[in-house]
Amino acid sequence: MLKLRAGIIDFHRNIRPSYRERFARLALGQSPDSLLIACSDSRVVPNLFASTEPGDLFVVRNVGNMVPPCGADGRVATDHSEGAAIEFATNFLTVKDIVVCGHSECGAVRAISTGFRPPASPNLTDWLDAASAVLDRPDLATLDPNLSPLNRLSQLSVLQQIDNLKSYPSVRDRLESGEVRLHAWWFDLAEAEVLEFHPESGQFIAIGSEG
Repeated sequence: MLKLRAGIIDFHRNIRPSYRERFARLALGQSPDSLLIACSDSRVVPNLFASTEPGDLFVVRNVGNMVPPCGADGRVATDHSEGAAIEFATNFLTVKDIVVCGHSECGAVRAISTGFRPPASPNLTDWLDAASAVLDRPDLATLDPNLSPLNRLSQLSVLQQIDNLKSYPSVRDRLESGEVRLHAWWFDLAEAEVLEFHPESGQFIAIGSEG
């Protein structure tokens, strides 16, 4: 907590003056370009590695950057917070891009792969159980064989969440009309590098290295 308080004091003294005008405009409303769904992991800092400013991203973070799928009625059967954020971002903020960003060494994916469920954590257990459908995907072997099995599964989980996004009517309709685009990102912690999935090659490739 001392570090957080020191950070707030530093912001107030050294950063706030150059942002006051921007925040004054943002107080009148927001119009972010993108919805970013990322993991709650403290090592993943999207605004840092994407060099974004306040107002650029509408961010949803949860354990494992998961997107619960919708049923045929357009409702999420489990946790509603992600569904509410997706509907708000697409129906009211009309974002043009939706990014799901996973990362290496993901603890949630590790738990899914090993079947471990933390004791006395019923909500976390239900959350991980609902996300275990990724284990049934047949395309794990198509990803980079140089990665560890955990990190390949982590990348595959990102692709699963992209598929889950397509079950939301507000996303599906905008995909069909070309009003929104979906992006699968993966953050390599050790290299501090962001990779994006390219369907044509079936691989995650570092952004900026495509040529």
